[in-house]
Amino acid sequence: MVDPSGARRWVLRTVVKGKRCDLGLGGLLLVSLAEAREEATRLRRMARKGGDPLAERRQARRAVPTFKDAAKKVHEAHAATFRNAKHKAQWLASLEADIFPVLGQRPVDAIESADVLKALAPIWTTKPETARRLKQRIKVVLDWAKASGYRSGENPVDGVTKVLPKTRQVVAHHAALPYGKVSTFLKTLRTSEAGEATKLAFEFLILTATRTSEVLGARWEEIDQDAKTWTIPATRIKAGRAHRVPLSPQCLKILEGAEALTDGGPYVFPGRSPKTPLSNMAFFMFLRRLERDDITAHGFRSSFRDWAAERTNVPRAVCEAALAHVVKDKAEASYFRSDLFDRRRELMDTWAAFATAKLADIVPIRA
Repeated sequence: MVDPSGARRWVLRTVVKGKRCDLGLGGLLLVSLAEAREEATRLRRMARKGGDPLAERRQARRAVPTFKDAAKKVHEAHAATFRNAKHKAQWLASLEADIFPVLGQRPVDAIESADVLKALAPIWTTKPETARRLKQRIKVVLDWAKASGYRSGENPVDGVTKVLPKTRQVVAHHAALPYGKVSTFLKTLRTSEAGEATKLAFEFLILTATRTSEVLGARWEEIDQDAKTWTIPATRIKAGRAHRVPLSPQCLKILEGAEALTDGGPYVFPGRSPKTPLSNMAFFMFLRRLERDDITAHGFRSSFRDWAAERTNVPRAVCEAALAHVVKDKAEASYFRSDLFDRRRELMDTWAAFATAKLADIVPIRA
């Protein structure tokens, strides 16, 4: 074959996308004159409509990530927003277990509603809560892919919502101890052979009606013993806003015992090393050794809430604020500016006295 300059050149015959093309030895792809004219016409038409032929060419050359790679990028970008290390690990682990086997190796621009349906259908009725969370995570990854320029059009997750079967959402409550038995449990806790840090932390959790992660991650810099206050930062609160916890006399006594264990470390309830917190399995293993599968550490929040509702005249808003619950009604929340701290202090002092009283003791409940 002779090129336009008149020089003779050897070419190789090859097939690209089903069409035979001539590939010069120098790596130049040669096409027919008709094909070149057709491509030029298409690009002119695109430019007249406001398109950018160069941008399209750059996009075509851009490597499109697989769903797995995209998910890892999203996970890394959101690392600072996860409530705790466990939630951070679960976010990616759940995708690896149920979604990556189907979508993991597919380029994000090639995923359609049928692919999402294929990934979710096997677990939609058997693991409904997990499936709903995974559907949301797939949507986030594909939204990121669109925002990053790797795909266009609607999110394919939206197309499967109407065809997936309806499932009944069953709320699984944490096993809780009746509030009348809390004082007996605390006696068992105090006389048990568990580590001192575990015993102090568990009682502190019960008397403050806080969450396991909040107690295990408590640092001395959050404690103001003079003001009798523990301020949990927003980064460690489920609601995402700082929460002040009034400390009862019983809680202050627990902190005195904890100071002897910290050895200058930052955590109130240290683990094997003063520089690390108590294991997040400490309470679970303690209850397991007691063979108490009818109790969970989180369930003591329910014990407190039932006691407050049945044994006090404290307004509901105060009880919910003590649990750091967010007011869901937007109209009510717009008028709810106070954290009712003084009212909560009185409530938590009374709860601590009730929980630590002897069975024969009568604790006066003020209206």
